[in-house]
Amino acid sequence: MQRVLKSRWFVCGVSVSVGTALGLSVAASSREQQQQDTGGGLLGRLPVVPIPSVEATASSELTVFQGGGAVTKYGFPSLANIKTRESYVTSYDPRTRTASWVIEQLNPSSITGPSNRNNCDFKEDDSIHLYHRSTNADYRGSGFDRGHLAAAGNHKWSQKAMDDTFYLSNVSPQNPHMNQKAWNNLEQMCRSLTKHYRNVYVCTGPLYLPRQEPDGKLYVRYQVLGRNHVAVPTHFFKVLILERSEGVELRSYIMPNSPVDEKIPLERFLVPIETIERASGLLFVPNIMKRTNTLQAIAAK
Repeated sequence: MQRVLKSRWFVCGVSVSVGTALGLSVAASSREQQQQDTGGGLLGRLPVVPIPSVEATASSELTVFQGGGAVTKYGFPSLANIKTRESYVTSYDPRTRTASWVIEQLNPSSITGPSNRNNCDFKEDDSIHLYHRSTNADYRGSGFDRGHLAAAGNHKWSQKAMDDTFYLSNVSPQNPHMNQKAWNNLEQMCRSLTKHYRNVYVCTGPLYLPRQEPDGKLYVRYQVLGRNHVAVPTHFFKVLILERSEGVELRSYIMPNSPVDEKIPLERFLVPIETIERASGLLFVPNIMKRTNTLQAIAAK
């Protein structure tokens, strides 16, 4: 097991230390309360900041209905390069050749069904320009897994829905041990929450965090794969929006893209939501507060 004991990542003044025995701890400053006004129309209701120049789009193109609810009920964390699939919505980053975020909705009906992972193959997303998309060749021999952002196991309700999770635009390079152990445990935990909450909304994405090097300065460094230079994130996040009858519960996690002891409790990876918002450039809380008057944020257990 590789030990990562001396590395320190920093998120806008917040230090993130990772250790095989300690997991991940984040100290974050308190959030400044912000209220943002939105304009009219569908785009004005969903995102935090509406873009007036965006032409009106049919709701069927922006909202995916599955299991009786809308994937985008709590809005978009950002507006760039939004794409919809059978059961998830994503924002693609052409610079990194991977998604900035993917949102999906889980409930008991979505995680059960006849779909078979053995019938799925990873495939290029031909809706993305050839210059800006990843290929299977980029991952071949790299030592990294093609890690799902929207997990295949979350969409057993439909073979088409599961097939769509195998687009490489829904994939990011993940350390094999992390992907198959601790990250898989986190995905399974998300599915288990459908037994206790009406709906589970999951937003997943990559992070590229600065690290302090021997000269005392902070640098953002990450590997790229293949001829298309697919970026290898330093960390990944998951934000869970959990619907209860009396309100909404929010849980947010950061996990390093390195070997992680799967015996570390997942609670060790809980962080304040503002840590992810600052590091990713995304916003979650303003959208959520438009849909509920009661929000309980779980930062540690």
